[in-house]
Amino acid sequence: MMAETGVRRGAAAAALLAIGLIVSGCASGGASGAAASPSASAGTAATGLVTTDAGALRAQFDALATELGVPGAAMLVRTPQGEVTATYGVTQLRGSTPVSLDDHFRIGSNTKTMTGTVVLQLVQEGRIALTDKVAKYRPDVPNGGSITIEQLLTMRSGLANYTTTLELNRALDTQPQRAWNPEELVAMGLAEPPTFAPGDGWNYSNTNTVLLGLIAEQLEHKPLAQIFRERLFEPLGLRETSYPDIADASLPEPYSHGYMYSTNVDTMESNVLPPDQLAQATAGTLLPSDSTNLNPSWAGAAGAGISTIRDLAHWVEALGSGALLGPTLQKERLASVQPVPVPLPDPKYGWGIAKIGPLYGHTGELPGYNSFMGYDPVQKVTIVVWTNLAPAADGRPPAATIATSLMKSIYGG
Repeated sequence: MMAETGVRRGAAAAALLAIGLIVSGCASGGASGAAASPSASAGTAATGLVTTDAGALRAQFDALATELGVPGAAMLVRTPQGEVTATYGVTQLRGSTPVSLDDHFRIGSNTKTMTGTVVLQLVQEGRIALTDKVAKYRPDVPNGGSITIEQLLTMRSGLANYTTTLELNRALDTQPQRAWNPEELVAMGLAEPPTFAPGDGWNYSNTNTVLLGLIAEQLEHKPLAQIFRERLFEPLGLRETSYPDIADASLPEPYSHGYMYSTNVDTMESNVLPPDQLAQATAGTLLPSDSTNLNPSWAGAAGAGISTIRDLAHWVEALGSGALLGPTLQKERLASVQPVPVPLPDPKYGWGIAKIGPLYGHTGELPGYNSFMGYDPVQKVTIVVWTNLAPAADGRPPAATIATSLMKSIYGG
């Protein structure tokens, strides 16, 4: 989620930057004015929220989903006044199965919050320290004697992002079913020159999180899927959430197909289609390709997770409330979010968690799927949105665009 100049494999980075623009008022999602009427007057007085009007929020969601050209989407909003849900479109392009709240989808970089939580649990248990040097666990890491575990969590290690390499993007286009071992992913990142000295900058790098996943496996002597299941999914009752084996490119039933325009290599510099293709996409004469079964192992601990909208809402509420950490460490985690060194007031990033406006959470994007999850532990507001197109033809992250527009309406911009 934050600053990779539109590279699709750094899409979560680009999504956070887009969110920062929306939240700071520099740009606005298309139909954001549609939910402006503060019809929940009693609730507004009690919570300070501007609107929780279900009809207005659903109309806003529907209008933006239409504007962004997504085949399908879903939203879930919870406030002290209740829950508002909505679905849009179909699970398969030109198909007839409507999107449902039970559909599974790829959650992309929202997986990072899970990896980060496991690492913090290990910190809490005294099995690793935030101040530990990475070289203690991985002597092969350049500058590993200076990089701390905390800097991996906060994207301040300086390690290059393997997902922006031509090697990976070309492989994703030519070998979409390839099963990637996380060691292969890390090796690609470590082969690139560091982007800055440890602690001297900020760069959203998936190499950081994949390394953290490997370190967790090293300490636990278990595969990451089992660690997630035992430490996160089972304690929270997340029965529809999973972390697939590297050879598994399937999605549990029911699921939505995912779609993307162009190719990974062609969109390395920009997610926006060229003007002629954008015009064709807008007219409906250029259709996106189905990327549903692209093997997600290339994202590893940084983005290979699968969930549903209700499970993801439960997860982000647990993330923001500290259901899986002690109160002291949870408080420190929320306090760890800091503005990223780009010319925007939002978002902020911390220990495997982002803060977008008043919401703690993350965004996620893999080819074909975009999602946003956020929770405000003060006002008790939850917003989760997913779409089955990523990115939109005009380069915007659809779910993040919809979610932040809803957030502006709920909080009053």
